[in-house]
Amino acid sequence: MAPARTWHLWAHCQDRTSSGPDQEREKFWEKLFDQLDINKDGYIDIHELRKGLTGRGLSRASLERIVKAGDANEDGVLDFEEFTQYLRTHEQQLKVMFRSLDKNNDGEIDATEIQQSLHAVGLDISLRAATRILQSIDKDGTMTIDWNEWRDYFLFNPITNMEEVARYWKRSMMLDLGEQMTVPDEFSEEEKKSGYVWRQLMAGALAGSISRSGTAPLDRLKVFRQVHGSSLFSGNVLGGFQYMMKEGGVQSFWRGNGINVLKIAPETAIKFTAYEKIKHIMYGRKDTKNLRVHERFLAGSLAGATAQTAIYPLEVLKTRLTLRKTGQFLGMSDCAKQILQKEGIAAFYKGYVPNMMSIVPYAGIDLAVYEVRWTS
Repeated sequence: MAPARTWHLWAHCQDRTSSGPDQEREKFWEKLFDQLDINKDGYIDIHELRKGLTGRGLSRASLERIVKAGDANEDGVLDFEEFTQYLRTHEQQLKVMFRSLDKNNDGEIDATEIQQSLHAVGLDISLRAATRILQSIDKDGTMTIDWNEWRDYFLFNPITNMEEVARYWKRSMMLDLGEQMTVPDEFSEEEKKSGYVWRQLMAGALAGSISRSGTAPLDRLKVFRQVHGSSLFSGNVLGGFQYMMKEGGVQSFWRGNGINVLKIAPETAIKFTAYEKIKHIMYGRKDTKNLRVHERFLAGSLAGATAQTAIYPLEVLKTRLTLRKTGQFLGMSDCAKQILQKEGIAAFYKGYVPNMMSIVPYAGIDLAVYEVRWTS
């Protein structure tokens, strides 16, 4: 059965008035197991979970945690007993978390209670941010979260405590600022060790590669106009494209894009690694792992400076290749060779100082503003 139909059945089968007798839950779990067991072999593996839970926004690392937590005999799959035992245990954990959030014991969670509970685990957020969190779970528009809404929302999210809930909420609310990827500090040690972090970062790099390739002709036109003004073509967009077409054909629209895409992955990796190292130094002997705004600004600035210093020669190559005429260079390596022979090694850092004067505060503000969104 298609994933969308699976989740329609799941939502329809929920007991919306109470947690329901154990027998009712067992019947629901049995139906759910049958829907997720796509090949009907009596077992659910990670691939079936991924297909059956499409649209839930779960990462592969989360699905692996579900299988690992429920796989009692460690055979890599879940049979019915393991599946139901996992859900039984997980719902008990969710109930404990729900009660810890429900400060006044009225059976509902409001935005103030979310704010207070996150403060208790070291995450200070504004009431406005708490309201955004509430609205992402509140399905009936009451501006409160009841037990059923809480359970349904987190049923297949393998969180086990309020610290993980806080990290999940903060990460899910993060804005993607585009070209300069924000490097958050909310990844757990387990996610770092499992490779989930790098998969997320590389997925972002891939998305950036696609978006840059799609806008490469406009980027090249922008650089041309910045450097040459109207000396090469009439002062409109159409004239610019006509000039590039006449000079080098359609393929010339993407000159410089190859290296522009090539530098995304190393820049992302260096920025993240540097941020982690700098953050570790800042922690020192502190018990808390929540950087304050000014610390995030400093860590982000230094990480951005490190990444830019490492990949700046690629930025120079990208600009030279973007502006090149047909036949001027044979490729990236030939461009680098000619620059080195004619201008020396220092040419690869031309414009470095003004670039750093803009990138360093940008990288710091990028992270600091992200933090301020939660505290104001």
